Amino acid sequence: MTYIRALFLYINAVFPFLYPMRNLFNGRVFSGFYHYAIDLLKYRKADSLVHSGFPLRLRNTFPCLLDRYENAGSLPKHYFWQDLWGARKVFKSGVKRHYDIGSRLDGFIAHCLPFCEVVMLDIRPLQIQIHNLQFQQTNCMDMNQIPDGTIPSLSSFHAIEHFGLGRYGDPIDPLGHQKAIFEMKRIICEEGAILFSVPIGVQRIEFNGHRIFDPLEVIRLFKGFELVEFSAIDDNDTFHENVVAENYRALSYGCGLFHFKKKSEGEE
Repeated sequence: MTYIRALFLYINAVFPFLYPMRNLFNGRVFSGFYHYAIDLLKYRKADSLVHSGFPLRLRNTFPCLLDRYENAGSLPKHYFWQDLWGARKVFKSGVKRHYDIGSRLDGFIAHCLPFCEVVMLDIRPLQIQIHNLQFQQTNCMDMNQIPDGTIPSLSSFHAIEHFGLGRYGDPIDPLGHQKAIFEMKRIICEEGAILFSVPIGVQRIEFNGHRIFDPLEVIRLFKGFELVEFSAIDDNDTFHENVVAENYRALSYGCGLFHFKKKSEGEE
């Protein structure tokens, strides 16, 4: 099954238009157009009686054929729970400036902007300006422009697993994830908080998409830091708060949420 999955991923990568065409093959496009035509005639007839002020003109039509088959809302895998978890943590901490490496602008970062300033670090450029958002384009595997021990609050959600794989134009480096984590540990101040997430389960690389980490390996990489909390999102996208990391090592493609704190000098 893993080879079949890999084959389909290669096909989708080379021919990305094939997956959206599934709705053509399963008949939903034709069914949607049928309902659209019926509704159009119903609206025209009803509006001729009530004169809503929005007369129907064919040159202004905007067919939406598939929305009727969708759920009322969707939860992007991992991101919905992860971004809420992280934003609650930042809000509860009361920090006025938070630093982030590579997380989603339209998810976690957007959640934080109403109550604190966010400094966003990413290897890709950002062309827009948003209130409370500062942006620094940088290779986060080597953040030499940030001095040691100067950041009190730092996060990286669903990003470090990509580092060194070239997916986002970053240089190829099999140790890219380790270098990024070393930099996070270097710039965080004593008693500072790191909020961190990566895919977890049976450890492997799926090049050049991402790495999947054994959750105990993540804890090992943050040696010297206190694990304040581990939460997880399982293969069914169910959120489990404050659980034991060892119980989530056999997942296929889950998400581990780690809250680390940098220990003070002399603290064991």
